[in-house]
Amino acid sequence: MSVGMDVRLIGTSDLHANIYPYDYYRDRPDATVGLAKTAALIAQARAEARNCLLLDNGDIIQGAPLGDWAAAQLREDPRRRHPMMTAMNALRYDAAALGNHEFNYGLDVLEAAIAGAAFPVLSCNIFKPDGGFYFQPWVLLDRQFLDESGAPQRLRIGVIGFTTPQIVQWNQSMLAGRATTRGIVECAGLYVPQLRAQGADLVVALCHSGLSRKPPTPGDENAAIALAEVAGIDVLITGHQHLQLPGPDYQGFPGVDASLGAIHGKPAFMPGFWGSHLGVIDLRLTQDAGAWRVASFSVALRPIYSRDGDDIVSRAEASTDLLALASDAHAGTLAYVRAPVGDLATPLHSYFALLADDPSVQIVNAAQLWYARREAATTPVLQTAPLLSASAPFKWGGRGGPDYFTDVPAGAIAIKNIADLYVYPNALCVVKVSGAQLREWLERSASLYRRIDPQSREPQPLIDDGFAAYNFDVIDGVTYAIDVTQAARYDNDGKVVAPLSHRIQDLQFADAAVQANDEFLVVTNSYRAGGGGEFPGCDGTTLVYEAPDSNRDALTQYVVATSHLDPRPDGNWRFAPWPETCVVTFRNAPALTDIEPPPGLKITRRGPVDGGFVEYRLELTA
Repeated sequence: MSVGMDVRLIGTSDLHANIYPYDYYRDRPDATVGLAKTAALIAQARAEARNCLLLDNGDIIQGAPLGDWAAAQLREDPRRRHPMMTAMNALRYDAAALGNHEFNYGLDVLEAAIAGAAFPVLSCNIFKPDGGFYFQPWVLLDRQFLDESGAPQRLRIGVIGFTTPQIVQWNQSMLAGRATTRGIVECAGLYVPQLRAQGADLVVALCHSGLSRKPPTPGDENAAIALAEVAGIDVLITGHQHLQLPGPDYQGFPGVDASLGAIHGKPAFMPGFWGSHLGVIDLRLTQDAGAWRVASFSVALRPIYSRDGDDIVSRAEASTDLLALASDAHAGTLAYVRAPVGDLATPLHSYFALLADDPSVQIVNAAQLWYARREAATTPVLQTAPLLSASAPFKWGGRGGPDYFTDVPAGAIAIKNIADLYVYPNALCVVKVSGAQLREWLERSASLYRRIDPQSREPQPLIDDGFAAYNFDVIDGVTYAIDVTQAARYDNDGKVVAPLSHRIQDLQFADAAVQANDEFLVVTNSYRAGGGGEFPGCDGTTLVYEAPDSNRDALTQYVVATSHLDPRPDGNWRFAPWPETCVVTFRNAPALTDIEPPPGLKITRRGPVDGGFVEYRLELTA
């Protein structure tokens, strides 16, 4: 006679050091973020099910200014408790995986942070130089649950962690000589059988990796679909891409049932980011001949907020207990982000950063060039070719929502504004590339745009919302035009899909056409230099200099040294004209309606669209 039992798995991913419902960049409450709000959904989900596990899928300690503040505290005293661990301990997490952003502050800070966790923190595909696991690879949770009749049953749940293997490229200075990685699917094939052999009745994969349409290859960054095919895995929790499963984000992906929440028939979820959603998987288990198996399942995401037009509707109240636990960290972070470092003559925002050369990107490129030229005085390798600088708008709506834009008012500039302009604590790097590689770098960046059909009179969206804005590099020091009537040469994964197409036109340096064999030094960040985004000329082999400071530190030093800033775009890039009859549209914040567009652009509001955005028409006037 078979025995039935219901088990609920609930989980978070990509919390990125968000505990309080607070936007530290704008220094105001934010109902769309925060583990303190997710905590209410966790309590509710637990109350509904007698057999429950709480898991997290990584990117825990970095991403908000609270993470920067906490990292500084741990560098001073590694015995301190990281506020994220304090919060997660209070919520009684059962296990968590390591995400790629866990490594941004270095291994010493990471090890100090997870030392305070009262739950296992896992990754099976990161190794020490001697080949041993760097972190605990998996855990066997031995639980006594109640079956459908109320009788106790022993269930051994194996939880195994997988981390994006590209961390060794993205954080070379932190990990070189100290850690290596292997592919997610490769390690699953090796270690899931071992976990089963240790007596796991059920195996849950905490996969800090996303889903890709492209066929799998060894070492993929987004390997969750291939991972689901590994025998012995019953359930997957995914992340890294900050999207939602179940939901329309993965509609049509091979092997994915985006409505049900399943990958190759196995239950799976991806719960957004910053605590925006709680993932819930309800499993119906049956036991035959002493072995448990998944008989059926359901998957859902529970949001902490929803949108009603432009209004945000809170669907969870922040836990007062969690707010109290994190109050000192919150206060410390506020003091940190409010510390002034300079002043600004005019406002800086990123609302137009994908539409024209923009001051919010210009100031970062100016700071990077200032830093590199200063270093070049004593660093011969930085004297071997002309210096250029590459930066991107890190905050530009998209999956972050209509409030996710840099917006720095005129007046005193504080650390919060520096962090608003440069979100990530990447290391400043310099790569040496040819003119041909430079052109392809820009072609890859220009893949952000959809093709505009010059013959069409129907509305045509300009920007591919699936393309992350942080991969739209603007390279300062050269001038160029982008012809969006041409097909994108690269797809979102960095693969050449239109080899005869060339969007980058009139690429010049010092008023002369850039030649294929010209050489340039490009100041960028460790993520890009190590292969992040799959950009030509950026795979780790072209790296010639890695600074002791982060890009954000370079920006801070530049602001302090300059004191009074009035950044102006130099117009080094532009769109090639399209016919005036084309109706070219884009989605942006409602606030854009009241802001004067840059010279050469005409912006016309068309009306509200889903997600709290407004659709606008873009016309070129010069």
